Amino acid sequence: MRAAVFSFAALLFVSLPASAQLADPTITINEKFSERIDIGISTNEIAISSDFSGADITVFGAIDGVDELLLATFAYDIVVSLEGPRISTTVRRKERVGGIWINRHSIRFEPIPASYSMSSTRPLDGIATTMELASRDIGINNIRLVPTGGIGDGSRVSDFREALRRIKQTSGLYQRDPTGVRFISKSLFRASVRLPANIPVGQHKVRAVLYKNSQFVMEREIPLRVVKTGLEQFIFNFAHGYALAYGIFAVFLAAVTGWLSSVIFRKD
Repeated sequence: MRAAVFSFAALLFVSLPASAQLADPTITINEKFSERIDIGISTNEIAISSDFSGADITVFGAIDGVDELLLATFAYDIVVSLEGPRISTTVRRKERVGGIWINRHSIRFEPIPASYSMSSTRPLDGIATTMELASRDIGINNIRLVPTGGIGDGSRVSDFREALRRIKQTSGLYQRDPTGVRFISKSLFRASVRLPANIPVGQHKVRAVLYKNSQFVMEREIPLRVVKTGLEQFIFNFAHGYALAYGIFAVFLAAVTGWLSSVIFRKD
């Protein structure tokens, strides 16, 4: 097993020449440093069924040009995240008016990851400054939540931001593990990131960011597609590809079900 891991890591750095890597839009490099990072997963597509209850995926990676002395003094830090498709989100606040709870206020935010699972070598506040992390959307509290449209005087924006983060975490869509990345040799590391049971389908990305002494070194990302299988996939594709027909069929099915229920349970 150990030999297989080393062979896998060796392949990470021979797939592309340096010039091609620098031109890759999925790679960001700080030219001040010589270290380079690469990552890999066993599959680029995950199929989930109706009984999917969540799972962990393992991300293997390697650092090229690592300084063993700095590694021994814990100077290197890695943050690995699994980020879902970006979608716009609306947060609503209910208020009681005349004894009835209604939606009084709402704020819509620009697209953010529908899901976000993050692992790191240690807590983020020990890896880099809040400003640095926020500039790269690293960490649940650092994902930029930008409101769109009219927001009035803006006094409630902070409350709505906190509510959105709280909702995401309560639902399990946003998760973090501050010790989920571990070095397994002087240049190899392994990270475990969580796929929640309610993970959205679509194009996700696995992202790894390398820091040295709290300074950004390099970032790399690879795609991961999540799809539904079986009957769920058919219904999902039908609902999104033929929305009008799906709506008509749903209304018809509800009407037929209601009629059958009235016939079956009718009292003579």
